[in-house]
Amino acid sequence: MEVKNTKAYEVVIDSIKDMVFKRELKKGDKLPTERELAENLKVSRTSVREAIRALEIIGLVESKQGAGNYIKDDFATSLFEPLSVMFMLQESSPKDIFQLREVLELECCRLAAKNIKDYEMDRLLAIISEMKETDSEERSSILDKEFHNLITTTSRNKLIINVLNVVSKLIEISIKEYRSQIIDLFKNDRKLVEIHESIYLALRSRDEEKIIKAMEKHYTLIKQSVKM
Repeated sequence: MEVKNTKAYEVVIDSIKDMVFKRELKKGDKLPTERELAENLKVSRTSVREAIRALEIIGLVESKQGAGNYIKDDFATSLFEPLSVMFMLQESSPKDIFQLREVLELECCRLAAKNIKDYEMDRLLAIISEMKETDSEERSSILDKEFHNLITTTSRNKLIINVLNVVSKLIEISIKEYRSQIIDLFKNDRKLVEIHESIYLALRSRDEEKIIKAMEKHYTLIKQSVKM
């Protein structure tokens, strides 16, 4: 007997989510065809299409023209849309988003103290060296983002990495003017470079307490600079 149409699409959604939780479907895997899902779950193909559209909206599934439906590979981009809408609906301020990033990045630093590799330390040092040399505001901004993104990566926690990447994108949108304001304020001052150096040295020592203090000093400087 076919499932009633009003709830049929939910049956399909639950079935696909269940396959993901059981690891029967992994990132990049192709979903069963509409026909297979309809026959196996005893629902109409219209209900299957409705379910696929819903899963596309929440970022779990992507449809490829002529190739079928797949579990999405990049969940960071999947998280961005619903999180950005949630922040807007809740009227979250740039300060709220910035505080969320601070909490997440401090935890990344704790994890990085244990997990960072020597070649990643070398890259951080190279970034700092380039920070000292460049006179370009745009290049300084890129290097600053690269420095923090690399620390995020060294946490080795995929969930934190994905969420922090989303939060960082939201910050880029909501407080874009702050970054250039900070870079401009310190372009003739070594404070910003010195703080990045202190973060690097703390990571090199793998002293968790030193790393947290260095990163907290960095955030304090930024908040004071933009009066946040």
